[in-house]
Amino acid sequence: MATPRFYCATPLSPDTTLELPQALAHHAVRVLRLQSESDIVLFDGRGGQYTATLLVEGKKAYARLGGHDPIEAELAGRITLVQGLPSGDKMDWVVEKAVELGAACVQPLAAQRSVLQLSGERLRKRLDHWRRIAQAASEQCGRNRIMEVADPQSLQQYLAASAAQAGSILFCHPGSSRTLAQAAQAAGSALTLLVGPEGGWSDEELALVEKHGLTPVNFGARVLRTETAGLALIAAVSTLRGWN
Repeated sequence: MATPRFYCATPLSPDTTLELPQALAHHAVRVLRLQSESDIVLFDGRGGQYTATLLVEGKKAYARLGGHDPIEAELAGRITLVQGLPSGDKMDWVVEKAVELGAACVQPLAAQRSVLQLSGERLRKRLDHWRRIAQAASEQCGRNRIMEVADPQSLQQYLAASAAQAGSILFCHPGSSRTLAQAAQAAGSALTLLVGPEGGWSDEELALVEKHGLTPVNFGARVLRTETAGLALIAAVSTLRGWN
């Protein structure tokens, strides 16, 4: 059985003992039923990880840390997935699998045809939920850095803020004649994938993309679902660029 891994937001240092945050302690002791003196691994998102020993004292739990292991599981390049918000809980799947595939950031996009529209308290709760998923996925897959889940933006907001990165933004559109392989090889080491929602891009959004000088790319003869497309593109780009 693999040693249980936990993300700890508190900065970690070798050869120290710290009290574990309540939620982490509850998960380790009450959910996973780990006993005192169990071996665990902790990471704080700053890179690398620490072997540790779990110490349970009543309702509190502590970790006695050993040395720092600089091991990383990041891609050689940086991939950002700008994902048109899908309906229901599909974004949960996208966030989890994007972490597993090595994406550095998921940028939710409030596209004009997005069924899911978020604001206020509902938006805050959903963002917190997605960020917890990213944390749990990192614990599971062996990454020692937490993938960023950014605040949602419209396409216009995103392109305005990312104007300087135009050459490395791949706008995914099944009607394009340019292939992903051609575009990916010409892009830099930091690459962004824009994927629309279930209803696709609106005419206004397509015009906006053209105005910003982005060249659409396609991923083949088949039209993929929005929750499949971005993940397939991450895997394909990683392979094409040798970033795995």
